[in-house]
Amino acid sequence: MIEILCKNNGVVKKYEKGITLREIANDQNITLKGEILGANINNQLRELSYGIYENSRVSFVDITSTNGYMMYIRSLFFVLYKAIDDIYPKASFHVEHSLPYGFYCEIENLHENSCENLCDESLKKIKKRVEEIIEMDIPFIHQSIPTEEVIELYREKGFLEKVALFETRNQLFSSIYKLEDKINYFYNALLPSTGYIKQYSIEPYCNGIIVSAPRTPQDDVANGNNSAQKDAQMQLFEIFQEHKKWLEILGVPYLGYLNKKVLSGESGRLIKISEALHEKKIAFIADKIKEHQSAKVVLISGPSSSGKTTFSKRLGVHLQVLGFQTQEISLDNYFVDREHTPKDENGDYDFEALEALDIEFFNEQLAMLLSKENAEVEIPAFDFKTGKRTFKGDKIKMTPKTILIIEGIHALNPSLTNKVARKLKYNIFCSALTHITIDSQNLVKSTDNRMLRRIVRDYHYRGYSATETIRRWDSVRKGENKYIFPYQAHADIMFNSALLFELGVIKKVVEPLLQDVPQTSDEYLEAERLLKFLSYFKQIDATEIPPTSILREFLGGSSFRY
Repeated sequence: MIEILCKNNGVVKKYEKGITLREIANDQNITLKGEILGANINNQLRELSYGIYENSRVSFVDITSTNGYMMYIRSLFFVLYKAIDDIYPKASFHVEHSLPYGFYCEIENLHENSCENLCDESLKKIKKRVEEIIEMDIPFIHQSIPTEEVIELYREKGFLEKVALFETRNQLFSSIYKLEDKINYFYNALLPSTGYIKQYSIEPYCNGIIVSAPRTPQDDVANGNNSAQKDAQMQLFEIFQEHKKWLEILGVPYLGYLNKKVLSGESGRLIKISEALHEKKIAFIADKIKEHQSAKVVLISGPSSSGKTTFSKRLGVHLQVLGFQTQEISLDNYFVDREHTPKDENGDYDFEALEALDIEFFNEQLAMLLSKENAEVEIPAFDFKTGKRTFKGDKIKMTPKTILIIEGIHALNPSLTNKVARKLKYNIFCSALTHITIDSQNLVKSTDNRMLRRIVRDYHYRGYSATETIRRWDSVRKGENKYIFPYQAHADIMFNSALLFELGVIKKVVEPLLQDVPQTSDEYLEAERLLKFLSYFKQIDATEIPPTSILREFLGGSSFRY
């Protein structure tokens, strides 16, 4: 017998070895907000068919949790892949990236001897086949087989990007999923069967489709009715498409191809080209600001760990090349003292709230700088370790040729600078929008990229462990959705701070921090997921990363003063 603690209801009960998660859920009559999709066992995500053979802690999940939601989405991708392959065997299905209202995907080579891709009629057929597969309630079968067999299976199917991935993983056994006659790979658990997919949306968008699912039955799947948010989505889409072209030029649209280049000694070249692309884009943005003519204040916003600070400093250099003087202000230095920080509904400090900033003091200093020629103010500095504001004698002054660069998560919120005329402002939204994908159906989430950056930065500069950073991440994400992303539509231009090579570099630094997360903590599951995710990347040496790189903001070794 084994002892199982179910964290959903606090019940401890003994069962025979080999009992499945589904049997435990049924026996204890577990009910959640949505249908039970899987469970965390000792902080590892598993399918409901998983058998347990040792004392364990179990927590069942539904679609309202991040893990349950991603199980649902991955399973929907597999169903969509099967539907397309059933009707158009020569076609290829690619999950490209996430957008505010879903996941953008492309379907290529639908029609033999024709360059035509997706049309209304073919999409109608695909959606009908998806419905049929879901109604058939086909089980997703998980198997672990020798890696060389996996490679040959994918080679036969023409999944060359998966072949490249598994050839660089160096593992004896690998996992695959089967859906009737189709095989595929997903780097985490799927649903028990296709019948669990109850609500979803597959709609045309640009040259492809947007696939989405509601987190709760009440969610509006196609909630993109806000015109401003639709404009922001199109801006993000265009940024992703730009980077897709860059990856194709470099020959690394998928992770396996990147790993092969790293193993062949080409990482230095990839670093140089990636940094050059950043430099070119920043110079382009500086030219746009000059064209604006009336701009006196450049406002740079973006979610956590987007590299806003280094971007603002590099932009300042390019503006100086164009004949401007620049002064920089980080909104992080205007935090109120820790004890005055507002708290969220759980009683935790809400560092993402606009009220966490001393808005009145900030506007006093901003008004003085903009209203008086040669006005000078002493800007504060905030000590994150003590939670106190200090003054270190840092003074800034405006002249007729000065552009003030202000960066921070609230920079595009009109409430922050509502007394400054719009014509005086140039708005930039900066985010790390990772485009390289693990393979054609497994994307790399931009939020993972940013969280890994933040773990490294918090450890080196703020004294936080990986456990503490992961624990705060849900609160950070809620804050972003509430305080940052709603204002990205105000941006005059967007900048993608992600670097092709960065996860291979961060891997060396962040893995020991994630390995220190105790198995007894609730954050262990996320740490293990991130470690598994990083295991796909070949390590890249940081030596050739220049001191002006955005990545230096997190790794250290920057030539900029922060």
